[in-house]
Amino acid sequence: MNSIAQIERYPVTAWTWNRPGPIKIGSEEHKFMFCRMLLDTFDAYKPAELDWPDLSGDALARITGLPFWQVAVDTEDAASVHVAEMAKITGDPLIKEAVELMAFEEARHRRVLSALVTHYGIKIQDNPPYVPPPRAEWNFMSTGYGECLDSFFAFGLFELASKSGYFPPELIETFEPVIQEEARHLVFFVNWASYMQANVALMEKPWFGVKRMLHLILNGLGRMGIAFEDDENFAAAGKDAVGIDISLSSFLDLCLAENSRRMSQIDPRLIRPTIIPTAVKTIRRFIPA
Repeated sequence: MNSIAQIERYPVTAWTWNRPGPIKIGSEEHKFMFCRMLLDTFDAYKPAELDWPDLSGDALARITGLPFWQVAVDTEDAASVHVAEMAKITGDPLIKEAVELMAFEEARHRRVLSALVTHYGIKIQDNPPYVPPPRAEWNFMSTGYGECLDSFFAFGLFELASKSGYFPPELIETFEPVIQEEARHLVFFVNWASYMQANVALMEKPWFGVKRMLHLILNGLGRMGIAFEDDENFAAAGKDAVGIDISLSSFLDLCLAENSRRMSQIDPRLIRPTIIPTAVKTIRRFIPA
């Protein structure tokens, strides 16, 4: 892979492959497309150079009072390790290059969070380096499907904080590259999963499909606080912490709109995460406006 330091920074808000026509899922064209999407839209921002606005009074209290900084840091620690371990066992050169970049970006998210908590004096526990279980593909899939769940609600929370003025515009602007990177990661991951499903050996296809479903179920239970710790429920914790008076129906509508807006910037022939938006749309029908 090209050295990250050698790639010139340029903000990319949309990506479309210039080849016309439909793309068969699982084909070489499909692989090229979802890998190039990630690689071509890389933004070489450096966490050390981010311009954190000076905050005081209520604005500072709102930042330091959010309850999920520890969970966010720990989650990024695990995610970066999981993705890096997956890159090590990936044989296809193009997919390997893309997964390596994804691992770099996940580790950079951790450095962004470290810079933020340091700048604003947020106290978090200094945990020992994360050591993953020895099952690289399983861990990678768990991280990918977990981010599909978390990011859907994070998109809405980020927009809610932006529109409400809860966070200053300068802070919103600083975090924007991180949020959009997550959208790219989600599109890459779900296309990777579909590509792998189409290309694993015939005898392995049922088990690979079962693994995909298991990760969705386990991550869903975890975010509801049933199978794992309650503080993993980013959506509920974040919405309560922001403290903005918004109905559940309006919040879900905002999450759906933001998810659609961010995904719409990427070539529509690539697969998007659909299970969470579809489930939310179904639930939304039974919630009064």
